[in-house]
Amino acid sequence: MSSTDSAAPRRTALDALHRSLGATMTDFAGWDMPLRYGSERDEHVAVRTRAGLFDLSHMGEITVTGPRAADLLNHALVGNIASVGVGRARYTMICRADGGILDDLIVYRLAATEYLVVANASNAQVVLDALVERSAGFDAEVRDDRDAYALIAVQGPESPGILKSLTDADLDGLKYYAGLPGTVAGVPALIARTGYTGEDGFELFVKPEHAVELWQALAEAGSPVGLVPCGLSCRDTLRLEAGMPLYGHELTTELTPFDAGLGRVVKFEKEGDFVGREALAEAAARAAENPPRVLVGLVAEGRRVPRAGYPVVAGGEVIGAVTSGAPSPTLGRPIAMAYVDAAHSAPGTAGVGVDIRGSHEPYEVVALPFYKRQK
Repeated sequence: MSSTDSAAPRRTALDALHRSLGATMTDFAGWDMPLRYGSERDEHVAVRTRAGLFDLSHMGEITVTGPRAADLLNHALVGNIASVGVGRARYTMICRADGGILDDLIVYRLAATEYLVVANASNAQVVLDALVERSAGFDAEVRDDRDAYALIAVQGPESPGILKSLTDADLDGLKYYAGLPGTVAGVPALIARTGYTGEDGFELFVKPEHAVELWQALAEAGSPVGLVPCGLSCRDTLRLEAGMPLYGHELTTELTPFDAGLGRVVKFEKEGDFVGREALAEAAARAAENPPRVLVGLVAEGRRVPRAGYPVVAGGEVIGAVTSGAPSPTLGRPIAMAYVDAAHSAPGTAGVGVDIRGSHEPYEVVALPFYKRQK
């Protein structure tokens, strides 16, 4: 199916395998994806303590090549992509001219003049269109490679051992936010040490026709140490515990990186102009003078779960809004991320609650992340 066919949800190369494992499927950003295979709590705990296997083939891969590929990406994105070494990756964002966030991205530098831009599934077309539009005048090509890749992630403390049993690639030398070409279980792959769970782990970019054999090899190699297949539901609770933003929740076009507390990704010192520079400079000055709402963690004192959009209150006044909320298997209590007024953002601030259907439930303000793995 082509990337432009929107009549029915797209299916990944692993679709039949997910169904054979009894996965509960859901439509996510136009893709039919596994939500869970059994208990989402068990899947979450497996990633925290052992290992989990994820199909992330819905993510949007865009290749940028050519003599001025680095210049194009420096112009189109807010980060300094030209300074990324070959074999390394960088977290960055693409913004509108008014500074609003279009998406957050990971950019891999595969070669001197070749980059792989990985966008969120829901924004892949928007990012592709923006990069194509912004490529005018640059000697560089922007290529839609969404159909060229399947993406499989193995995450959790046992993931290095599992992968080592299937590859002779130098995993010990592979740093966080780096990638190297290698062979895993006989399958050619880009092996990236990245993830969205708060654990050590790897994301493997392969051709779709190799996805099933790679998944099965990883499942077999991981079985003795307790690896389980994992769906999108536990991916969400894992990233929430790790304090990682989700586009459409913590990041939107209504927010600049400075509003989201991620102004560090904007590199004003890089050479040349970039889309949104002027608006972002104003946003940075505004944030320094009059701090915007701050993204904080909230931990429930009771059992009621907050959801995105619920008002955060203090002293009878609305002081913010929940962006993401869920029960935390690791903490054993409901948690949330929320943007709140700076005056109420310090950890331990008293008297903060969440309005859950008219009832003001007490919450503790904590620093993010809720969970940090032991190195």
